[in-house]
Amino acid sequence: MIPSRASASYASPLITATAIRAAYEAYIRPVVRHTPLFTSASIARKVGCEDLHLKMENLQRTGSFKIRGATCRIAQLTDEERLQGVITASAGNHAQGVALAARTAGVAATVFMPRNGSIAKIQATENYGATVILEGANFDEAVAAAQARSTATGAVFISAYDDDAIITGQGSLGIELLEDLPDVETVLIPIGGGGLFSGVATAIKAARPLCRIIGIQAAGADSAARSFRTGRLSPRDTPCDTIADGIAIKSPSPRTFAYIQRYADDVVTVSDEAMAAAILLLMTRAKVVVEPSGAAGLAALMEHPSLGVGRTATLLCGGNIDVKLLADLIERGMIRARRYFHFFTAVSDKPGGLARLLEAVAKEGGNVMEVTHNRISPGVAYGMTGVEMLVEVRNEAHIAALEASLTEHGFHVRHLS
Repeated sequence: MIPSRASASYASPLITATAIRAAYEAYIRPVVRHTPLFTSASIARKVGCEDLHLKMENLQRTGSFKIRGATCRIAQLTDEERLQGVITASAGNHAQGVALAARTAGVAATVFMPRNGSIAKIQATENYGATVILEGANFDEAVAAAQARSTATGAVFISAYDDDAIITGQGSLGIELLEDLPDVETVLIPIGGGGLFSGVATAIKAARPLCRIIGIQAAGADSAARSFRTGRLSPRDTPCDTIADGIAIKSPSPRTFAYIQRYADDVVTVSDEAMAAAILLLMTRAKVVVEPSGAAGLAALMEHPSLGVGRTATLLCGGNIDVKLLADLIERGMIRARRYFHFFTAVSDKPGGLARLLEAVAKEGGNVMEVTHNRISPGVAYGMTGVEMLVEVRNEAHIAALEASLTEHGFHVRHLS
């Protein structure tokens, strides 16, 4: 029964942990990887959580948990439905999960993806054998197009989250977590549409009713957090605005919101900046790569240190990050960590002017990464040339020493970031 603190609008019975276990044994365990738990003392200290465990679902087949739900749903197609094929819509991870699960089952799959979707995820989906159609400016428009095609062709539409079989399959991740960490006390679960939260929370709460279940959303896609606080499903009335495309969904469904109401102890939001910092922390300390939505739980511990109570597990639910985005995050992260010094100055517009600046930087041990030489920079005196420079440094003290040396050599330095 759903607690009186919130009334669910989804009337059908919620799935059970027993159903999740049965589906795991029948359909999912033979197909998916039992992904490992990872611990890192340095990461735990950084986020202020002494007993932290990372569920490495970024190492799953297709790079995310989505293969679990897709496998479960496609395994339950009738013979007639298998002949008709399946259709779905996704920003990327669900697309790959459905594509691989369909190919494994010998079922044709068509996937609608937003026109501005991740190139890496689009290519990966095609490589798994699905037909990809780029339609719509965002996830919701891609869903509408996919549902229209499903109605026109008779192919089965597979929702990324609003489906009991999908929720059941995602819950298998909770079964694995309990097998490896039976005394877990807090679990942090990213929420987009809510399918992962619904399944994992069901499995965890059945075995450990007192375990704290915390939902994590991107601040720019915060419908579940707002809805949880008010007790009423409240879709965003503005487009999602976040780097975390895996959870950039305007609203959970009434179905998944019922699970959030029943099982969530809290739902919090995290900034894009925190997710970017968490990605870089995982790269530098754990030597693993995750996408923004996969880093949301760790980001929540960074922004809300009080969440990590007792033995804590956070789900690194996906690792499919676009290389261009990753490069951008690394560069910005290096600047924030004072490992890059980005500045503007001016040099004499005569032979040797730039060389003199480079010599001064080299003398202080700076490693020049990028130089932009612009003779018509506004605000630069006649006879001078503006120079924008990105220099690799050791730390903030090194920046101060380099800046002092440049000033001593007659270069006026303006910080750019």
